Amino acid sequence: MTTPVIELREVSRRYDDGPPALHEASLTVGRGEAVAILGPSGSGKSTLLNLIAGLDRPDTGTVTVDGVRVDRLGEAGSALYRRAKIGMVFQFFHLLDDLSVADNVVLPARLAGMARGAARHRAAELLELLGIDRHARAYPGRLSGGERQRVAVARALMNRPALLLADEPTGALDTAAGQDVSRLLAELNAEGQTIVVVTHDLALARSCTSRTVEIADGRITADLPAGTVAPAAPAVPAEGVR
Repeated sequence: MTTPVIELREVSRRYDDGPPALHEASLTVGRGEAVAILGPSGSGKSTLLNLIAGLDRPDTGTVTVDGVRVDRLGEAGSALYRRAKIGMVFQFFHLLDDLSVADNVVLPARLAGMARGAARHRAAELLELLGIDRHARAYPGRLSGGERQRVAVARALMNRPALLLADEPTGALDTAAGQDVSRLLAELNAEGQTIVVVTHDLALARSCTSRTVEIADGRITADLPAGTVAPAAPAVPAEGVR
């Protein structure tokens, strides 16, 4: 195992009086890995993502990302942690429609205190790398879904995060654009970026990650190389059958 970027130890999270959204989950992700978190709606994968991102705290257990004990951070500390360590890509892009593409990409660096000239240079590099530099002065509403997701990826990479989190990154895209984004994530990982993709799409997991972690009813049920099918649970004999 390479140096861990993510270490979760016996993490549980319950909301109100319902069953645990996550129950005693342990997970390690090494530096440079690309991991897919798979599961149906309500399985606990979004809770897991929120705990890693510092958007929520566990009731029990520990969450460590790139040497930071995320579960110990307060609100201000969590915001600084996300700014320094995490890049996030969402299903619906979350771009600011009244800012140009370049200004959307620059925003995280400016919030982190990077000088304007350095931030503009970094943004220009990323837009060229992702093949959307010709849209630098355009507004997000003029772009296709695939192009907007590339802008979102550029923004997420702006501060050179230790970890890129992608939450259903192809869920709002057509098939062709989704495949384009999948290839982009695979290319970023090949260059050394650590990536965790949260999805219910097995095809996406197979195309851009090397490992799949399956969650059901708040529990991690499988941790396998991408494309491997988890063994089915043994059938329970019907009454009277031996």
